[in-house]
Amino acid sequence: MSARRILAAAALAVGALPLLFAQAGTQAVRVRFETALGAFEVEIDATRAPVTAANFLAYVDGGFYDGGRVHRSARLETQVARTVKIEVIQAGINPERRGEGFAAIPLERTNVTGILHKDGVISMARSSPDTATSDFFVCVGAQPALDFGGKRNPDGQGFAAFGRVVSGMDVIRRIHAAPAKGQSLDPPVRILEAARLRP
Repeated sequence: MSARRILAAAALAVGALPLLFAQAGTQAVRVRFETALGAFEVEIDATRAPVTAANFLAYVDGGFYDGGRVHRSARLETQVARTVKIEVIQAGINPERRGEGFAAIPLERTNVTGILHKDGVISMARSSPDTATSDFFVCVGAQPALDFGGKRNPDGQGFAAFGRVVSGMDVIRRIHAAPAKGQSLDPPVRILEAARLRP
């Protein structure tokens, strides 16, 4: 286990999420996801979305996404009943570690961060505001309905975007087009490993 993952595990054990927030820093950080359908890399914007970035990196550094799943593909044809349709893929941590995660974080709205839901942008899944934990999604095409004031969620608060795909968007689209039952990928696409890249 790497020193960074040992630190994440220790901080989690004592509930020291602020310590991990400090580890995010203010420079762009890249994370590489290896999946069963290929690899993609994301660049995390810790300057404009510091809370969301630090939370996501805490899960990465703790190894939570290793063995996780890309489990959802929202496509136009699978949202017939929805007035406002979106196109994204959604992923989560290893199901065996569901009970070990951090508390939900405050919603960093796009009208504050300025990070809009454009093609390849990574953002946190949520139900009501301030409920995001570990599930994230990647936009396939521009999704303005997910920004602050957008109509996808009735509360109009939007979702917390915090970075973008910088490599492997072809893999994102491959996952988006994978077999599914409704919006649930069938089978889910396994995440083999997620780790920070060295500067």
